[in-house]
Amino acid sequence: MTLTTTRFDASKITRTTVFQKLAITVLAGGPSGEREVSLRSGKTVATALESLGHSVYLEDIGPDNLGALARNVDCVFIALHGRFGEDGQVQEILERRQIPYCGSPSDACSLAMNKYLCKKKFEAISLPTPRYTVATPQTVREAMACWSLPVFVKPVKEGSSLNCHLVRDFGQFRPAVDSVLAGYGDAMIEEYIPGREITIGVLGEQALSPIEIRTRRDFYDYQAKYVDDDTEYVFDIDLPEDLLDHMMRMSVEAHMGMGCRDFSRADWRVDTSRMQPYLLEVNVIPGFTNHSLLPKAAARDGLSFPYLCQYIVDMAMRRKFPKSAREH
Repeated sequence: MTLTTTRFDASKITRTTVFQKLAITVLAGGPSGEREVSLRSGKTVATALESLGHSVYLEDIGPDNLGALARNVDCVFIALHGRFGEDGQVQEILERRQIPYCGSPSDACSLAMNKYLCKKKFEAISLPTPRYTVATPQTVREAMACWSLPVFVKPVKEGSSLNCHLVRDFGQFRPAVDSVLAGYGDAMIEEYIPGREITIGVLGEQALSPIEIRTRRDFYDYQAKYVDDDTEYVFDIDLPEDLLDHMMRMSVEAHMGMGCRDFSRADWRVDTSRMQPYLLEVNVIPGFTNHSLLPKAAARDGLSFPYLCQYIVDMAMRRKFPKSAREH
């Protein structure tokens, strides 16, 4: 798949936004380790949609608590991060019940949440990604034997860098792998790419402005994402423009190649010694607080947070009414 760079056009979105008043359920919270972040995302989305005149129902939901889906609404906005919300489970429930919802379909969510399958897809569509292997309790020695340090050790299915370890010392290697195995049953060992951390949001089928993430920590971990006040998010990136354009094109390729829709965010490392980018993962439900990366990029490109949420709702509603395109 070869795409030309499609620069984000906020004016086109604001011209085509449909302000029909809707009943919208916003799902937040959930059972995962990212619950607190999800609650913040959901509250921010609900407030933004209410400011536009919609009737909004903010609901905490989990696999054993699906009562929120019984309400008759026009669509559901999923602000659930991690297990159940981001791995395709709630999307599959909504699909079975034929309830329109925002974001990627269940199969794309399931794929994106599984780092191993996600990397296999990157390889299949010729997107560069760091070298990796998966260790299980039965294969841990063999999996570790082929690596020199530093490496990342992380769960195959988890988000927000939870239980992610940057290992620089062999004395920490086996404990890190064992810790992830104990919590998740398998562990990904991934090549560490020295250099710069870049994230690129995709909205519709357009790439948003890239953001460079600068942290004082060894890597962009949970603390750096949600606790630290000194993490920097930089739009004026001193990397070659053609490299950034290439990464934007590849972010859209990843989004489309994985079957994502509406929005996603691609996370990259750039080896600046060779100016070689490596795709780490695609997030199908990135954060939706005012300080989250996708909203930051949308705002940089001229799209306010309420309009961002409205545009995402409009995409879901156009799927519900594809012929009329909701012209009222």
